[in-house]
Amino acid sequence: MTPSQPLPPDAAAADAGAEALQDGGAPACVMSFNAADPSGAGGLAGDISTLAAMGAHALPVTTSILLRDTAEIFDHHAIDADVVAEQARSVLEDITVAGWKVGFLGSAEAVSAVAEILSDYPDVPLVSYLPNLGWLDEDQAQPYLEAFRELILPATEVLVGNHKTLTDFLLPDWDSERPASARELAVAAGERGTRFVLVTGIMLAAKAGKGGGEQFIDNVLASPTGALTGEKFEMFETSFVGAGDTLSAALAALLAAGSELQAAVGEALAFMDQTLDSGFRPGMGSVVPDRFFWALPPPEEGAEGALEGEPMPEPEPPETKSKGAPRRVH
Repeated sequence: MTPSQPLPPDAAAADAGAEALQDGGAPACVMSFNAADPSGAGGLAGDISTLAAMGAHALPVTTSILLRDTAEIFDHHAIDADVVAEQARSVLEDITVAGWKVGFLGSAEAVSAVAEILSDYPDVPLVSYLPNLGWLDEDQAQPYLEAFRELILPATEVLVGNHKTLTDFLLPDWDSERPASARELAVAAGERGTRFVLVTGIMLAAKAGKGGGEQFIDNVLASPTGALTGEKFEMFETSFVGAGDTLSAALAALLAAGSELQAAVGEALAFMDQTLDSGFRPGMGSVVPDRFFWALPPPEEGAEGALEGEPMPEPEPPETKSKGAPRRVH
């Protein structure tokens, strides 16, 4: 077919449909660099489901393959840095990206490859999540964290992580009995070029009540000038896996869609909290966030198995989470 010939009907319709999507309600595309998690709790699986739940389209790039279950990580196999880069470049030549999410990148070499790609898109917001890497051997963890500090932090709009994880990473020499504040962590991150930190799991003093002391944890967005916004959550007995990936991916989706930062943080925290409240335990380990809690169908009136005129049996309650011990963000 020569350029002067008209498009066949199917091709013309497809072209018109593509233009309509671009002009209208097409979802923002967010590229996630993260590990493949076969448990589905976190990593790319968590990012894809979270981005979809938040109305974004995921562009997943595999950086490592985890060997894990819902209780622990046993090992991982890093993807070659050139393969990581080729995955991303192939997609970026075709699709316009509106946001980035960086999770576990697998190796220091992959950190360098990803940072080079990010440098070509300085105006696209980057949300970086730093998980607890205590399961990594020290000879792997140290070069990885140093590369992350030198290459990813300068490109990061918001760094997300648990209070202890970020303190160990950003302020390794902190020896005060007083925990580092979110602002102090933001100052340390800001020295590397990061604009904001979203610190989760900040322990607050217990409040006395009729049922005993109520323990809360704080989640704070901060810049080097001070705390900006945040949410306090009551602590739960249950431990969770995948919460940090959920929060950071939700935030990346909202920023990619053009939301203002503080409003996006509030919405992302509320979303994470609801996924944890609706969480489920698919195995023998931790509870997994339910990113599609809002899509559950309402209970039907009547159910199969009851004879006419007999009362319906009481449904078994879903797994509940007793309050009293901290949520754990992996």
